Amino acid sequence: MAERRSATIKDVAAAAGVGIATVSRVFSGTGSASAATRERVLAAARELDYRPSALGRGLKLRRSGGIGLVVPDVTDPFCAEVVAGVLACARTLGGHVIVDAAHGDPSREAEIVDRLVEQRVDGIIALPAGEEADWRAAARVCSSVVFADRVLPGLADVPSVLADDAGGVRSLTEYLAGLGHRRIGFLGGAPGRPRGVRERAFRDTLAQLGVPVEEDLVVAARPARDAAYAAAAGLLQRRADVTAVLAAGHLLGEAAVLVARELDLRVPADVSIAMMDDVAWAELCDPPLTAVARPGHDIGYRACELLLREPARRGRGGPVLLPTELVVRGSCGPLRSARR
Repeated sequence: MAERRSATIKDVAAAAGVGIATVSRVFSGTGSASAATRERVLAAARELDYRPSALGRGLKLRRSGGIGLVVPDVTDPFCAEVVAGVLACARTLGGHVIVDAAHGDPSREAEIVDRLVEQRVDGIIALPAGEEADWRAAARVCSSVVFADRVLPGLADVPSVLADDAGGVRSLTEYLAGLGHRRIGFLGGAPGRPRGVRERAFRDTLAQLGVPVEEDLVVAARPARDAAYAAAAGLLQRRADVTAVLAAGHLLGEAAVLVARELDLRVPADVSIAMMDDVAWAELCDPPLTAVARPGHDIGYRACELLLREPARRGRGGPVLLPTELVVRGSCGPLRSARR
């Protein structure tokens, strides 16, 4: 039995009684066609089971119709939420997404971006880790770039969607201080880099509360489990007078919980622990961990919305800032006597 020939654009045009150019305009969304003509073309396409060629359309329009998404790590719980949000929005608006992970490596991130630009994606959403120069070049040749969750200082003109991390750290710091804690350890970002939003918010909030900032209690760590564990262990072993720990991320919070357990410190009787990022395991700890919930899914969704809008509609009035929420659980308690 002979294989059935696939319908072509010529077949659709003949069946609908219009020209090939009209069929092309209907499927590409460019140019004009009356509602009656559009319905006649679509009906003919359904009858013939016609599928327009995405490859051909991409070559004609000089773009692939896809969205590039660059994240640090697809297995990270927060990044996974961002990815889910982007995918949900793209599905709603008829786009498709190409996802890749840079694992915090600026050179790998630059390679990924170059490849996406070569593929002529419609735009790129990124949680950037690389250099400003690389992203500035990408923004020049790519139709659109949107940053999610973080920004690069020299690229303020690139649209971005962020969580209110400063507000989240402020609420945690005020909560711990309200419980009577004054020696609060802070586990923060990578050493050697400028102070990030979270560390600045921690310092500013303590200053506003009249609590001196002890530099020995502010510890930096690379975004990796071994580095986070070393930072938490160093803090809790070196300073037996620490009564609370504020972790700037879930890896650091996980490390603080593990070190406290290994040092036989009771939570919250000996030390209170709280962290940014309300990941799933926080509620399963014993006791459950106080945390700030950051809207990863909403960040991804809103970033995709910004990307897929017409440039004239895209907001240029600064970052889109989404609220965070303090989730109080059992890992923080009032100040007691010095720990055992």
